[in-house]
Amino acid sequence: MFPEVFTDIYSDYTIRNITLGATVLGLVSGSLGTFAVLRRQSLLGDSISHAVLPGIILAFMLTGSRDPLILILGAAIVGWLATLSIMAIVNTTRIKQDASLALVLSVFFGFGMVLMTFVQRQPDAAAAGLSRFLFGQAAAIIWDDVRTMLIIGSLALAILFVFWKEFKLVVFDRAFALSLGMPVQRFDVLLTSLLVIAIVIGLQTVGVILMSAMVVTPAAAARQWSDRLGVVTILAGGFGALAGVSGALISAYTARMPTGPTIVICLTAIVLFSLILAPNRGLLWAWVRQHRQSRDIRSRVVLGDLYWLSQQHEGVDHGHSMAALEAMSAGRVAVDHGLEDLERAGLAQRIDGDHWTLTEKGRQLAVSDLNDEDQDQRDA
Repeated sequence: MFPEVFTDIYSDYTIRNITLGATVLGLVSGSLGTFAVLRRQSLLGDSISHAVLPGIILAFMLTGSRDPLILILGAAIVGWLATLSIMAIVNTTRIKQDASLALVLSVFFGFGMVLMTFVQRQPDAAAAGLSRFLFGQAAAIIWDDVRTMLIIGSLALAILFVFWKEFKLVVFDRAFALSLGMPVQRFDVLLTSLLVIAIVIGLQTVGVILMSAMVVTPAAAARQWSDRLGVVTILAGGFGALAGVSGALISAYTARMPTGPTIVICLTAIVLFSLILAPNRGLLWAWVRQHRQSRDIRSRVVLGDLYWLSQQHEGVDHGHSMAALEAMSAGRVAVDHGLEDLERAGLAQRIDGDHWTLTEKGRQLAVSDLNDEDQDQRDA
């Protein structure tokens, strides 16, 4: 199966174009979407992706051409205007950012739907196919589309690399950037413009409706694996490319499976995998750490109980029964597990059946814990 897949990617024109296009889209949108997520502007991608629809229709109405470069240019211009509108609303009115995003999204997208309805009612057959920008139609991608995506996407990533330090400073320490005299507002516009580029190059592949997922989801998954901006950006681009390749191939070899939704499903799988298994923030490892912490606390309680009991007898080797420990602790299960952990660590030992006593190492640790508690109480 896998050798056939690689052969088809190389030899089959349609599969090659779909795969390369989805890979470029995932790489670019994932990398640039990292900054939208870190700036807490995840909804900005959704707003822009919906707002570019009238740009596509207007570009067609003015030129009469369905050339991808012309339609992308129209989408980019209107998407950029929508972004400036959002910024202007936030900076000049009392409307908050979330409300401004919703306002611009609804107005621009509604206007685009009106234009699309008008155009599709015209007898001109050239208008056919514009609706694919709503949900995407990756099977219709040709090599010229892929080349356009590759050129524009590479340019966007190159700008990101050139202004990497400035973007990082604006995102993480805006006040310090202002104190240095940096044109923060210009970098905001430039960074958002790159996000517009990432969105418009993917409209034909996944469509207006699903494009926001390509921007936000890879970065959300990558954020679970690292706290370093460079690593998160690379991982987001990699996750986006992986989902693009996987979704494209699955849809190509499955009957009536649309490419755009399949790519989003693959991204969802990557996010779920990251949420569960990422070592820093994964739910599984969080549960493991919590379980270990709980066992450590339980064993320290039993350690303290054993030390307190030993102080009630003249001989430090005097054994203490399970019944006495159970009466002092949370129950038999807690005491059993705590003693097992202490024995495994060499802090306690069993004598006379179910009687236990501390080792010398255990007594030293118990005394250290008591001294730490006393110090904390004095500091408080």
